[in-house]
Amino acid sequence: MMLPKDHASTPWSVAEAENYYGLKRWGGGHFSVDADGYMLVHPEADQRTIRIHDIVNEAIGKGLKLPLTIRIQDLLRTRVVELNRLFKEAIKDESYDGRYRGVFPIKVNQLREVVEEIQAAGKEYDYGLECGSKPELMIALAMHKNIKSLIICNGYKDDEFIRLALNGRRIGKEIYLVVEQLSEVARIIQISKQMGVRPLIGFRVKLSTTGEGKWASSAGEDAKFGLTSPEIIDAIRRLKRAGLADCVKLVHFHIGSQVPNIQTIKKATVEAARFFCELHKLGLPMQIMDVGGGLGVDYDGSRSNYESSMNYTMREYARDVVYNIKSVCADTGVPVPDIVTESGRAIVAPHSILITEVCDTISKTSVGVKKSTKKKRNMVLTDLDSILANQHGSSSLERYHDAQHKKEEANNLFNLGYMDLTERAEADAIYWQICKELVALTKGDAYIPEELESLPQMMAEQYVCNFSVFQSLIDHWACDQLFPIAPLQRLNESPDVDATLVDITCDSEGKVSKFTDVEDVRSTLRLHELKPKQPYYLGFFLVGAYQDIMGDLHNLFGRVNEVHVFLEDDEDDGFYIEDSIKGFTTNDVLGFTQYDGHIMTRMMKKQIDRATKADLIKPREGTRMLDEYAEILRGPTYLKTK
Repeated sequence: MMLPKDHASTPWSVAEAENYYGLKRWGGGHFSVDADGYMLVHPEADQRTIRIHDIVNEAIGKGLKLPLTIRIQDLLRTRVVELNRLFKEAIKDESYDGRYRGVFPIKVNQLREVVEEIQAAGKEYDYGLECGSKPELMIALAMHKNIKSLIICNGYKDDEFIRLALNGRRIGKEIYLVVEQLSEVARIIQISKQMGVRPLIGFRVKLSTTGEGKWASSAGEDAKFGLTSPEIIDAIRRLKRAGLADCVKLVHFHIGSQVPNIQTIKKATVEAARFFCELHKLGLPMQIMDVGGGLGVDYDGSRSNYESSMNYTMREYARDVVYNIKSVCADTGVPVPDIVTESGRAIVAPHSILITEVCDTISKTSVGVKKSTKKKRNMVLTDLDSILANQHGSSSLERYHDAQHKKEEANNLFNLGYMDLTERAEADAIYWQICKELVALTKGDAYIPEELESLPQMMAEQYVCNFSVFQSLIDHWACDQLFPIAPLQRLNESPDVDATLVDITCDSEGKVSKFTDVEDVRSTLRLHELKPKQPYYLGFFLVGAYQDIMGDLHNLFGRVNEVHVFLEDDEDDGFYIEDSIKGFTTNDVLGFTQYDGHIMTRMMKKQIDRATKADLIKPREGTRMLDEYAEILRGPTYLKTK
């Protein structure tokens, strides 16, 4: 919906754009807008910048079409360094005798390019890897080159998983099997004796402290993973009997992904530290405390305990973890452990940006309707004209009630055959015009009647974007995760269209109608009116965690094109695309569903040949049709925008 003229004439500045789209809040110093209205990324949170629009243009110049994932590799490295540096500072400030030995959970983003970059950035900090399945363990074993860093094995484990981990021990890796279920203890004992390998063992404990946020159920006594207190005692008894009690050196807990409230983290850390100290008192050589994941990302920039935010900083998180472990250990006289975190979301989310192009709009008021030419005007239309002109000086709510009544009356007359299609179209058009005017009249009011609150979203323009929510923003659809969204250009111009976003899938759920806001969730996003022959790009930010892997193939839209971007070493604001990865072709995604493109082409050829023999098409036309079919198989699954 176009905003009213008085709003459109309001002065607009780059600073207002940064404020409205929240760049200074959720961006963490990594995003801003230049004087020409282009979105900038600051990979190292300093003065060096890259125009994201320039990256898109260069990628297009390399033959890559949108949608496009941009990975800012220097930003990824910055997050790894920052986490390790903050823990190092907290340990120094608290005079803590242990070390920080963080690991990256591969499940958060398993892509090789991401894992390689994290390992390179974390090399000097001995930053390790965490895995939760056999394929992830195979990645960890192959990619793990620093023998000073850890490999943590979580998740359900069969015999193959355990043998694979113990083979890692045999070649010198410090790899911990974290017991998630009591049944794993017997198999670890049996297989380690068969292989003649002494394992490194950890216990994941079920805390009474409950989680918070979208993933609260992953913690607490009803959690899927972890050992209860009686199970821990039983596991120790079994391991002592097998002569492996001295292999237990680690306590692990997980309070949930994206924990918004620092108080939840503090409580969980204290309780887990008590478990650590008690196990030490039972004679186990405890050395490591793994506080799991949970370090959040402030998606909406509100710095609150809302589920899409966090009311703490990474610095506060590090200091609270260190302080609370030290306090509990000091109270019980137990030496402090080395500290492990499995922070994944906070590491990888900021570095990835999904870029899409707006390719169409859907508007209720885009088509004007002429008045009926009938001599006798239908009374319903006359009444709607009166409501639109507000001839009776009614309030906004009264006008809405009257318009609703007349629209229902028009629908009934049409269904009964007393109103033709032309009149029905005019009735609908006047009704939408009334609603549009009511939105403009009530915008900014301190109080808006409840029945009118949904009007802005109902009247919003729908911007059709060339991407799939199910492939690239699966968490938005599955669990209402909010992601910051902003245009890449024209940010020095006032955005005068209230819009929601829809994707190109044939699914009504393929939409984005909830947007980040510092105070509440927005139902619309202010964007710019589209200009003919001028592409309009939108960026979806902080999408580097989970979205790459968890996306599905709804409508057979596959993985999008991708570029990896680095800062130029010898230029202030230069960049280069170090690597580009083409997204799935139509043939690729068909193969995932057991279709063979070559066989399908032959099947099409037979049908075209039959049509040619039946003189339905000319031979030249048939050849062209088959060529087009084969070309589409080789091409991308998304729309080819001009």
